[in-house]
Amino acid sequence: MKEFDLQSLVRPNIWELKPYSSARDEFTGDEGIFLDANENPFGRKNRYPDPHQRRLKKALSEQRRIPVENIFIGNGSDEVIDLVYRIFCEPGKDRAIICPPTYGMYEVSANIHNVEVVHVPLTPDFELNIDAILSHDARCLFVCSPNNPSGNRLKNVERLLEKFPGIVIVDEAYIDFCSEPSYTERLSRYPNLIVMQTFSKAWALASARVGIAYASTAIIALMDKTKPPYNVSAFNQEEALKALSKPEKQAYRVDVILRERAILENELPKLPLVRRVYPSDANFLLVEVDNADKLYNHLVTRKVIVRNRSSVVRNCLRITVGTPEENRILLEELSNYTQS
Repeated sequence: MKEFDLQSLVRPNIWELKPYSSARDEFTGDEGIFLDANENPFGRKNRYPDPHQRRLKKALSEQRRIPVENIFIGNGSDEVIDLVYRIFCEPGKDRAIICPPTYGMYEVSANIHNVEVVHVPLTPDFELNIDAILSHDARCLFVCSPNNPSGNRLKNVERLLEKFPGIVIVDEAYIDFCSEPSYTERLSRYPNLIVMQTFSKAWALASARVGIAYASTAIIALMDKTKPPYNVSAFNQEEALKALSKPEKQAYRVDVILRERAILENELPKLPLVRRVYPSDANFLLVEVDNADKLYNHLVTRKVIVRNRSSVVRNCLRITVGTPEENRILLEELSNYTQS
């Protein structure tokens, strides 16, 4: 790609921003009598968390083999999305590109920041329309791969990284369920790349709200100085560290989910009400049925809750891969519905 000028893409006020300096920035030791942060001196849970999540970043760095300075930890991936708009897009002036059907928070966050959204829909087989994307002028491009709700890993992202003149955000929330390598392997080659990942899916920590961004040291530094000082609680950092300390547990769960996904991919097409099961690289399946609204409501009455995505992909339900028992009940209820 041509020479990349990061400063030209950053809002001037953010480039010049002097970050808030917290007590934990000014003294980073662990021992002593702490009378510097106006904390309550009583109790074991009275101290502010590490604002830079040093232990968690170190653990991630060792596991992913990515330098600490290329890692940002957010309050869920939604904070990363929010920071992208804060850093790169002037409200009422700049534009961002999204490729529907895709994750809805890209657009919601843009609307919050008064950033114009350019919609470049995926092709009928849920692939990127590269030429259409490159025909638009925008500061940011959000690419969800594997994509939500279609489930497939998107092709030709490399061409966008080469040609798109702004920041390319590749959302890899579901990468652990995919056989293809992560785009984090391309960070050194593409200074305009931000890769998002999360502890919510394969690491089974959706309630902890811990998101990750991998990017150049310059982009990570911008995120660090723009975020709130204590954006991830000590409790949530500890839960993420516990999860990382047991990679074999995560690997086992992912293996079970992949085996169960294969079972659903085999069994669902046998049901008369199912028109199509889309290929998936994620922990869910997009399933086209005869009447999504009717089937969704029926499943709710049976206490089986799937996601009705008919508003974005006609007559489609998005079905998360559950435990073996949950999937057995799902198939049983679908079979009973077919026979009724």
